[in-house]
Amino acid sequence: MTRTVVIVGAGIGEQHMAGFAALPDRFRVKSICDLNTDRAQGVAAKYDGVGVTSDFAAVLADPEVDIVDICLPPHLHFQACMDALDAGKDVICEKPLVTSLKQADALAAKQAETGRTLSPVFQYRYGLGTAQLHALIDAGLAGRCYAGSLETHWDRDAAYYAVDWRGTWAGEQGGALLGHAIHIHDLFTWLIGPVARVYAETATRVNQIEVEDCAALSIRMESGAVLTSSVTLGCAGNISRLRLMFEGFTVESDHAPYALAEKGWTFTARAPTDQTQIDAVLGTVTNARSGYEGMFTALADALDGKPGREVTQEDGRRSLEFVTACYHSGRTGLSVDLPLDASHPLYDSWIP
Repeated sequence: MTRTVVIVGAGIGEQHMAGFAALPDRFRVKSICDLNTDRAQGVAAKYDGVGVTSDFAAVLADPEVDIVDICLPPHLHFQACMDALDAGKDVICEKPLVTSLKQADALAAKQAETGRTLSPVFQYRYGLGTAQLHALIDAGLAGRCYAGSLETHWDRDAAYYAVDWRGTWAGEQGGALLGHAIHIHDLFTWLIGPVARVYAETATRVNQIEVEDCAALSIRMESGAVLTSSVTLGCAGNISRLRLMFEGFTVESDHAPYALAEKGWTFTARAPTDQTQIDAVLGTVTNARSGYEGMFTALADALDGKPGREVTQEDGRRSLEFVTACYHSGRTGLSVDLPLDASHPLYDSWIP
């Protein structure tokens, strides 16, 4: 089945457009909706049959539209998602899904009320590297995860923060933990399960902004695995890296900052597992759709009744729960146990 999509926001929406265009048998982008119609036209003109509009209400009223893809600044996500669900549309929404656990739970209630699908964007999950790791786990070669390390070492200078809503609590709603490291933090929980406890040190050291641009996290998983996460926007370059130590092997991701799983990962056997066993499984995984193309494929499969690899509303909430716990820990100097519910002091908002 081919579903009709409207992309709302032509910034990151340009990358979404490329992902949809790679899947013409699954999606048709009808138009790009943006108040800046010149920017939208610059994206739409690269593709046949894609229109431009600035009228979000008309998009929601259009019975031809199946999916509304929200690519707006974070502080606009909640209302746009609520309106699209109320209009009977399935929704894709860029990260962060919303900007509080209270909003996330309100969206979950709206999703249940309308019966529509809500899929946050976590495109890091998709690619050859993660397909290889899943194949090894499915083959029984991984065993327990003992420990791991995560790195989000990116470079964001003053020019990046010249956009008026960036670097502010009102506009961006958070810093590096919310807008940058959120991808790798979703990835490791997707791979090895829920977080049980986190201790966070946060700081603003690189740019003159309101929100954090550096963080160091100590994490314990429900499984017992222990991890660290290092985050900075003051690196000489842009590097993301995930390294996990399983019973059967150690895996290190590729280092590409925006497509961590696109290329194959490095797997080193740990006795008694033999490298030949690892390599035999890896030889069966030769390609996988990556990034937005992979995410949209998983969503289309789920909408067609074959769920399992799609990003869910629950995943979006879990990512925000982790951010909430990190902000609370960073401000109190205490470790924070998860999960978090409505009784948590930052449930309504983590904004100072």
